Order: sequence, then structure tokens, then C-alpha cells
Amino acid sequence: MTDSANRAVGRSDELVLVLGGARSGKSTLAERMARDGGRVLFIATAEALDEAMQRRIADHRRYRPEHWDTLEEPIHLSRAVRPLVDRYDTFVLDCLTLWVSNLLLGDEGAPDAEGMVLETVGRLLDLIDATGGRWILVSNEVGQGIVPASPLGREYRDVLGRVNQLVASRADKAYLMVAGLALELKSLADTSWGAAGVEAILDEP
Repeated sequence: MTDSANRAVGRSDELVLVLGGARSGKSTLAERMARDGGRVLFIATAEALDEAMQRRIADHRRYRPEHWDTLEEPIHLSRAVRPLVDRYDTFVLDCLTLWVSNLLLGDEGAPDAEGMVLETVGRLLDLIDATGGRWILVSNEVGQGIVPASPLGREYRDVLGRVNQLVASRADKAYLMVAGLALELKSLADTSWGAAGVEAILDEP
């Protein structure tokens, strides 16, 4: 049986966003959701650039099931995932937060960095729509703290907020994690304006 045929048996086509602050339990929830998801690909965007990040990555690896496969890709997600989509039923992307940071740092000083990031995220969402499977995307809510001191920090906060809006608008479910508790947002929100309305907001300055 081919990979495509294997994946078609009992697969679930769904996009889920898990959003929350640091240590809110968002990664734990995402991994719990994926445990009964058949063949799972964990997509890691973090880079082990210092000892603290190395320890954090190692901790996450220890808690993941051994039979899951891991793809480490900090920037070119769509290109890296595209050849693999027929091999898996469930995809966990942890996290959008670091991916957006990597994209911004890679194009620091670009005249329309926000537009570039939103276009890149849009391509990934289009790939998800086209290929199916269950996708669980993890991201941080960074807009409720203090205003960052640096221009790049403020730009990052704003861009990630818009990315989260875009993903939430196209997700089937969106969860906000607070102190280990999950609140399902889509069932509570007024979604009458739909994805098109949110994307119109994203086009505003």
C-alpha cells in the first residue's frame, strides 16, 4: 500500500492552533493531542544556539514518544515538509514563535519584513489545505506583556500577533492555554466575519 493510501485510512483533516504564554502547557497539550494520531511528524523550529536552549530541546525530546519522527527546520518549513506529507497522519509544529523570529532575523532590515513573514506563513497554510492530515501548530501569545524596548522587539511582537490572527482565522480549533488549562476559543468567538475579514484586518497598517 502506498504512503498516500496508508495515510487515508482513518486520517483526520484538521488544523489546530495552540496558543499561550511561556510555560503555560501549550506544548504538552499539543503532544497529548497527537498521541493517538497515527504516524506523527514533529516539526521543530528551535536552534540549539546556547546551553540553555540545548537543555530545553533535550527535555522536550525525552517526553516525546520514541516512534515519532522529528524534522528540524528553522526557516524553510514548506519546502522541507512538502516531500513528507504523504508519509504521516499528524503533524506537530512547535513552534510558530521561533519560526517567525528566525524569519525576521534572516531578513532584518528588509523594507516589508512583516509582509514577507505573512506571505511565508500563508504558503504553509496553503500547503496544509492542499495536503490534509491533522496539523497542530503551537505559538506564543506575546502581546499582553510590557512593550519591548527595542524596535526589533516591537516589530517581532506585532508580526507574531498578526501571524497568530492569520492562523487562528484558518484553524478549525484554537486553544488558549493558561496555567495548564485549555480554553477553546473558536466556540466562544464571533466568527461571522470569517477568514476573509481577518485577512482584511491584517492588510490594515
